[in-house]
Amino acid sequence: MAEIVHDFFPLMRVYKDGRIERLAGEVFVPPESHPETGVQIKDVHIDPQINLSARLYLPKNVDPVQKIPLFVYFHGGGFVIESAFSPIYHKYLSLVAIEAKVAIVSVNYRLAPEYPLPIAYEDSWLALKWVTSHANGDGREPWLKDNADFNCVYLGGDSAGGNIAHHIGIRFGLEKLEGVKIDGIFLACPFFWGKDPIDGEGENLLAKDFVKDLVLSGNPNSTGLDKDPIDDEGENLGAKDLFEKLWLFVNPNSSGLDDPLINPEKDTKLSGLGCDKVLVYVAGKDPLRFRGFSYKEALEKSGWPGTVEVVEVKDKGHVFHLFVPQAEEAMAMLKKLASFLNQS
Repeated sequence: MAEIVHDFFPLMRVYKDGRIERLAGEVFVPPESHPETGVQIKDVHIDPQINLSARLYLPKNVDPVQKIPLFVYFHGGGFVIESAFSPIYHKYLSLVAIEAKVAIVSVNYRLAPEYPLPIAYEDSWLALKWVTSHANGDGREPWLKDNADFNCVYLGGDSAGGNIAHHIGIRFGLEKLEGVKIDGIFLACPFFWGKDPIDGEGENLLAKDFVKDLVLSGNPNSTGLDKDPIDDEGENLGAKDLFEKLWLFVNPNSSGLDDPLINPEKDTKLSGLGCDKVLVYVAGKDPLRFRGFSYKEALEKSGWPGTVEVVEVKDKGHVFHLFVPQAEEAMAMLKKLASFLNQS
C-alpha cells in the first residue's frame, strides 16, 4: 500500500509517489436548466488559458428592463476539493436563484496543491473583473449584460469560499472596479483561524469529531467512519492542528496562522472592506463558529463603517445547509439570504 504523506480525510490524501487522491467533490453535473423551476443554467469560460470558468444561473421570467441583483459565489472545500460544477453547489445555487430572484456567477477557481494559494484568490479576483467588465452594457455575456444590476452586487461563499469572498471584498475596497458597487457579503461557516485560541475554542476540540460530523452530514444514512481518519497523529489531534496543517499545505509560503489571509483580526486593511453589510452564518457544532463571532468583533473594532450580523444555527455541523438544503434550518437560512440579497 502506498505511503500517505498528507492525510486530510475526508477531503483528500497525498501519497509519497506524488499521487493526489481527492475523496470528495469530484462529481460534475452538466449545466442543465431546471424544467420545473425555470432556472436557466450555463457554463462560461473566463480565461481558457488558465482554465478559469464559472457556472451562471438566471431565474425565470426576468424582465430585461428591471435589472436584478448579482450574486458572485465562491465554493468551499478547504481550497483542495469541490468545484462550481458539483451537484452540491448546482442544487444549492439553483435554490438561491429561485428564492432570491438573483443572477448568480459561481466561480470555478483552481485548487491546491497543484495550484497553491494565492492562486485561488487571484483567480477569484480575475473572475470578479470579468463579471464587472459587463457593467454599463459592455462585455460578451448577455445574461450579465442584459439582466444584472451592477449597483447591486453581492459576494458570498462557504468555508474556504467564505474566506475568499472576504478577501475579494478587501481587495475591492482597495482597488475598486469602475461601474460596480458591492452592497454586501455573505459568509457561511467561513474558514478563519488564528495562532492563539479565542474564547470558547478550548483545547478539547478534536479533529476526528470535526471530520466525523462532516461525513455524517454529507451521508445521512452513514453509520460513521470505517477507520480513524487521522493517520499517524493519533486520536488526540486537535482541530487547530488539523486546520494549521491544511493551511500550510494549501499556502506553503504563509507566515502561519496569524497570516491575515487566515486570520482577519491581523489584517491592517480590515477597515477598508468594500461593502456596506455582511451576513455571517455559523453552525453550533462547527469548531470554526467562534471565528465567525470574532470576525464580527474585529470588523466593528476596525472602524469599518458597515453593519455585520452573525446568525448561529444550533446543533448543526459545518456547512450543514449544503448537504440537506431543503431541511427546515437550511430553508430558514435560504430565506434569510434571499432577504439579504434584496435589501438594496
